[in-house]
Amino acid sequence: MRILIDTHILIWHLEGDEQLSPDRRLLITDPENVIFVSIASFWEVAIKSSLGKLSLSRSISEIFAEVDSSATSLLAIEPSHTLQVSSLPFHHKDPFDRMIIAQALVEDLSLVSNDVNFATYGVELL
Repeated sequence: MRILIDTHILIWHLEGDEQLSPDRRLLITDPENVIFVSIASFWEVAIKSSLGKLSLSRSISEIFAEVDSSATSLLAIEPSHTLQVSSLPFHHKDPFDRMIIAQALVEDLSLVSNDVNFATYGVELL
């Protein structure tokens, strides 16, 4: 299965947060699955950390290095993703969420998120 993980899921996974259910942790660590993290998530973490809205147990550069050295695939933002954002209804106003949803739709990826509103866009929500 090809899976894109939302920013909060990425953080919970890397921080060992108990908010990430065992089933979802298994999805992320199962070697049969291809896990993607959007560059938009890195951007969101960087902004929220610099604004003091997100505190992490280690530096952003350590987190990025861990993702980079793992089997996780980074998903760049492509022109087709931005075009998809422009056609999304406004169930969300958060630009990071909208980009992640667009990427899931364009790349035909299942999405792991606690945000149930993501399903209103027609993405497969796990």
